[in-house]
Amino acid sequence: MKRPESYKTKQSEAILSYIISLAGGHVTAAQIVSHFEKEKVLIGRTTIYRHLDRLTVSGKLRRYTTDGISGACYQYTGNNADCCEHLHLKCEGCGALLHLECCAIIDLQQHVLDKHAFKVNAMKTVLYGKCDNCLGKE
Repeated sequence: MKRPESYKTKQSEAILSYIISLAGGHVTAAQIVSHFEKEKVLIGRTTIYRHLDRLTVSGKLRRYTTDGISGACYQYTGNNADCCEHLHLKCEGCGALLHLECCAIIDLQQHVLDKHAFKVNAMKTVLYGKCDNCLGKE
C-alpha cells in the first residue's frame, strides 16, 4: 500500500525542523546525517534521502546542485517559494553555499539579457571563491 504524499513521521518532522532551524541556510544530506548522529537520533541515511526528496517535491525544500561533484544542498523555502533573485557563492575552502542578494544582480542579469541576448538562470548560477571565514585563515 502506497503512503499518501502528506504522510508525516517523526523522522520527517525532525529533518524538516532541523532544516528550518538553519534560518534559510543550505545543508547537505551528509550534514543532516552528521547532525542526527551527534544528537544520537536514529535516522538512517536512506530515510534522510527519501524525506529530502519528498520535501523537495512538495515544495517545502529547494534542492541546489552546484558542480556535479559535490552533494546537493537543500534549503527550506517556507512561504518564500519564489526565492530566485539571487546568485550563489560557493566557498572553495569550506564548501559553504551562500546567497548573494544584491540589487546589482538584477542589473547584471538585465545587462546580460539586453547586450548579450542571454537570460541568466539565477537558480543555477554559482560563483566560486573563498568566504570571509576562509579568507581569514589564509
